[in-house]
Amino acid sequence: MSTAISTASRFGLVCLVGAGLSAGTGGLLGILLLRATGLSPVSVAACRLAVGGLLLIALLILTRRTLPRNTSAWRRIGVVAVLVAIIQASYFGAVAASSVSLATLVTLGMSPVVVSLLEHLTGRRILDRRRAATIGVAVFGVILLVGAPADDGASGGILAGAAMALVSACAFATLTLISARPVPGLDAITTTGFAVTGGAVLLMPLAAISGLTFHPTPHTVVLVIVFGLISTAVAYTLYLRGLSEVGAGTAAVLALLEPLTSAILAAAILGERLTPAGLVGAALLIAALVHTSLQSSDRL
Repeated sequence: MSTAISTASRFGLVCLVGAGLSAGTGGLLGILLLRATGLSPVSVAACRLAVGGLLLIALLILTRRTLPRNTSAWRRIGVVAVLVAIIQASYFGAVAASSVSLATLVTLGMSPVVVSLLEHLTGRRILDRRRAATIGVAVFGVILLVGAPADDGASGGILAGAAMALVSACAFATLTLISARPVPGLDAITTTGFAVTGGAVLLMPLAAISGLTFHPTPHTVVLVIVFGLISTAVAYTLYLRGLSEVGAGTAAVLALLEPLTSAILAAAILGERLTPAGLVGAALLIAALVHTSLQSSDRL
């Protein structure tokens, strides 16, 4: 039994690492798609969700996967769809009101904090000093890696951006806590396929306001497909799959692989240089992520 649990926990950690790496490609692909199409950020978000979700639904149809028939499964899919839409809309609202750095910092940095506090308050998992210190090091690493937002805008815009990013963080934390408890007869692929498609539908009114049309070229079509497949379908599926094996608190910390991967890809492909502070932040973040993985393996 212990060997089976250990194997399952390791598989869950691998899934979560894969999810963070896959999601981290979204920053680079999103920038490239924005430049190539001229679409607004929320329109790009709607496209990535729609493409990723429809690709997974097509996979379910081709493999003749049996769809869930119980109401609890479809209720979970509906809740995840709403949360995905809130995460995307709030995040890009924060970007529009303030900056990418502030939106990323608050959304990703606060998510593990919110998850840990909610787990502690509900009695799921006690927040001890070691775990609190690990989360603190990880969040500080994100701060150094992403960089503090420049104070070059109105204070009202900064506050509004921080508030919307906090909503995105709370929605992501809620998704993490809810999805950590699997529903019988519902797998990660089915959940992701229908939920992110539903999230895309919910985002369409906002995307339509800013415009959804662009001139398709082979380059932009490939970008949209890869963005939807890797950064959305694969990332969400692996994240939801790993959650059921490892737990919400560990998953929320490992999700911080996303900004680390994004920064590395931006430096390698876009030529963006990491500052000395950014390098220190990356090292702290890696240390915290490794420690979290080792703690999870020992605990399970």
